[in-house]
Amino acid sequence: MSADAAGRATIYHNPRCSKSRQALDLLRERGVEPTVVKYLDTPPTVPELRTLISDAGLTVRQAVRVKEAEFTELGLLEASDEELLEAMVAHPRLIERPFVVTGKGTRLARPTSAVEDILGRLGGSP
Repeated sequence: MSADAAGRATIYHNPRCSKSRQALDLLRERGVEPTVVKYLDTPPTVPELRTLISDAGLTVRQAVRVKEAEFTELGLLEASDEELLEAMVAHPRLIERPFVVTGKGTRLARPTSAVEDILGRLGGSP
């Protein structure tokens, strides 16, 4: 889940999501070939997800996709943070995307430009 100053990065990616594809393209344009975690196939654990959300400076509710049908179907409107985290791991489509992690921090790439401040000199950019 982490990255270091040598230019490593990780993206929690959904290839069907345009924002996720844009963030991956941005990393590659900056010379960073990230580790790509297809989180729908390999969801993070509750502790990993909690760390991603916290490190990105978000609340759990800000990191859940409330417009997904599963959010309503599972009755999550009044759910606690812990219940939301459990639901997000069990139903990874509920995880807002994409999260990008570098040695300089973690960001939810919405908008895609949010990744810029954690790129710095990664990948050789000035």
